[in-house]
Amino acid sequence: MLSRLSRLAPLVPRVLGNNGGLRFVSQSQPSSSTGSATLSDLQPAAVQEEEEDSRGHDEVNHYVKNPDYHGFSADPYVDEWNMRLAFFFGVSVALVFGTTFVHYLPDYGMRQWARREAERLVKHREASGLPLIDENYYDCSKIVLPAAEGQE
Repeated sequence: MLSRLSRLAPLVPRVLGNNGGLRFVSQSQPSSSTGSATLSDLQPAAVQEEEEDSRGHDEVNHYVKNPDYHGFSADPYVDEWNMRLAFFFGVSVALVFGTTFVHYLPDYGMRQWARREAERLVKHREASGLPLIDENYYDCSKIVLPAAEGQE
């Protein structure tokens, strides 16, 4: 099966686009502050649009270019295919194959085997006329007791 999947390797760059994954690129000048939220990040979009010229760069809003933006890529075609692949593998493979795999796992803790073995022993004892459980669960002749302190 892996040999069949290896045939799909040339198609992966087409689906993922030229970026080959997610890449975070800063568009602002580096400063001494760390990545904490500033007041300009929390302002409404209308106020931010007025201040874009004062900051020296334009904010990229993917929803303007692609109203159906899913968060996978800036390219609408690649974004839609990445969304489809993510949901296909997330739902179909994880849920369907995952639950099928868990359902067909072997008997956990051998509970079903223990039940069958107990039923077999009950049938055997009933057929032999023996009680289901002896008063001496273990054979007394096979139990080795430690010597008493005074009998050494």
